[in-house]
Amino acid sequence: MDRIPILRMGDCLIVAIQVDMHDRLAIALQDDLTARIVKDGAKGVLIDISALDIVDSFIGRMISNTAAMATVLDAETVVVGMQPSVAITLVELGLTLTGVRTALNVERGMALLQQRRR
Repeated sequence: MDRIPILRMGDCLIVAIQVDMHDRLAIALQDDLTARIVKDGAKGVLIDISALDIVDSFIGRMISNTAAMATVLDAETVVVGMQPSVAITLVELGLTLTGVRTALNVERGMALLQQRRR
């Protein structure tokens, strides 16, 4: 099974989703990411979804659940690079992504994570 790489930058983890997400890959990412938060003591998680054109309800819930798990593990989550079509789909599906902050790009997302640590 494919895995999505998780990179560490200081006390933050960066995930750049560059492939089409399917259910098994989303579950594997959630498991890998929560394990890395604990292992690395991460305080922030940045998820770049700029390559995703489509997000279904399952993937949307997985992003929301992953952010909730990260919060329980004392890490803030920022999702960056959301395409307008993805935002529209999430709203039409009624998904709110509770606990997830968003930013237009990686630079702004990292700035949000750095603000929390100050």
